[in-house]
This record gives sequence, structure tokens and C-alpha cells, in this order.
Amino acid sequence: MRKLTYLIATSIDGFMADPDGDGDFFNAYLDPEYLGYLTAEYPETIPTHAHEALGIDISAARHFDAVVMGRGTYDPGLKMGVTSPYAHLAQYVATRSIAVTPDPAVELIGGDVAARVRELKAQEGLGIYLCGGADLAAQLVDEIDEFVIKTYPVLTGSGIPLTRAGFARRDLELTGVKTFGGGQVVTTYARRR
Repeated sequence: MRKLTYLIATSIDGFMADPDGDGDFFNAYLDPEYLGYLTAEYPETIPTHAHEALGIDISAARHFDAVVMGRGTYDPGLKMGVTSPYAHLAQYVATRSIAVTPDPAVELIGGDVAARVRELKAQEGLGIYLCGGADLAAQLVDEIDEFVIKTYPVLTGSGIPLTRAGFARRDLELTGVKTFGGGQVVTTYARRR
């Protein structure tokens, strides 16, 4: 069975974006050492249009062959004319407001996103990358098998949390920690089932 991995950036106080949904402030912490790690370890999570500029060869995927994203994550690229942001992956967008896909390579999920993700997890293949946001993570919290949390050395005080799932104890097992000279920490947790 395939894994659903929530790979997300966060401030040390648990916010993945400012109150308006902008997470661009994390780019200030993309020093060469850290960026090199991300592009080598998780090249599939970099949008296709950035591969050439970053020297990414995606011919052999490491972790993922599919991506699930919410409408809020999909929208910024769409507004710039990027209808297939992860063309190197099977792409799924959870949305109730887009009726017709803007690109044949993008499947829209307008109904029960958790049921569709369970179907995807039952298929053969590599893992599934959950690419933001807090509302989608809340809908899929019980389907997430692995959390890869990229913590940046910044305190924001408020913003959009990693998930909007209600309070419940969900036990995780620490499976990896990688630290960087710029203060970034990548922590990996597996869901205890």
C-alpha cells in the first residue's frame, strides 16, 4: 500500500503561512546547504517549472509519483498560467469550486477527498505527496502515514497552522531528524497504527 506523506514547512510555533496564506517568507532560509538537501532528497516536491533552474533531474523519482493539493495551494500557479504545476507526478486537486479541470493532467476531486485518497493508496506505485494546506490536511489527517516537517528558525506568532483538524491524540513515532547550519530542521514522523 502506498503512503500519504504530508511534507510541509513551518515556523517553530507551528504556522505554515501568514494569516493571508502566504508562506514566501520561508524562502529567506533557503541557503545552499539546505536547498541542496531538499532538491536531492525530495526532488518530486519541487514544481516542474523550477527543475531546470535548480538543476533537478527527475528521471528517477525517490519518494512520490502523485501529489494531492488543495485549491488554495493550486491557485497561485493557476493565476500565473501554470495549470499543471507538478507535471512529473499524477496530480489531484481537492476543490468544490472548480467544475472543469484547467488541464487534462490534473484530476479534480470534488467529493469525498479521503475516500479518493484511500483509493489512490490502494493502487501500485510510489508514495503520495500531500502538498498543503491546513483544511485539506484536516480532512486527510487520519489518512496521513508520514509527516515530514521542515521547521524554519522563525517565530511568527500567528498564521495558518499545519492543520485545522480538531483536537485528538494522534500518536506518532520519530523516524528521523536532520539539522542544518542555517537553523533549519527536518523532522520525520510515522503514524502509529
